[in-house]
Amino acid sequence: MKCVFVTVGTTSFDDLIACVSAPDSLQKIESLGYSRLILQIGRGTVVPEPFSTESFTLDVYRYKDSVKEDIQKADLVISHAGAGSCLETLEKGKPLVVVINEKLMNNHQLELAKQLHKEGHLFYCTCSTSLRL
Repeated sequence: MKCVFVTVGTTSFDDLIACVSAPDSLQKIESLGYSRLILQIGRGTVVPEPFSTESFTLDVYRYKDSVKEDIQKADLVISHAGAGSCLETLEKGKPLVVVINEKLMNNHQLELAKQLHKEGHLFYCTCSTSLRL
């Protein structure tokens, strides 16, 4: 059972959660062979309704003491560009797509993502340049 884990850390990133949980995104994720999507939504106000069908499960939660287990279970991690989330995922050797929060521009996140991309560790995008899965 292939799994995608999306994490926003301790912040909120409603654009990312809304984008990845949209019906067309869910269809695309499933068409790529994934049968589970786990959303860690932090302080966000976008709270998708969890569901489970025969072929696909969507789980949603705000916080856990540690997301290590979810990262470990994931076949793909989609993350905000927080240093902790990025490094924890890369340490586990998981494929990582970092989504830059454009509303937080002029911060360290874009620089970190660019550097890690240059070094061949991850891909990055914004919600508008697109998380076209």
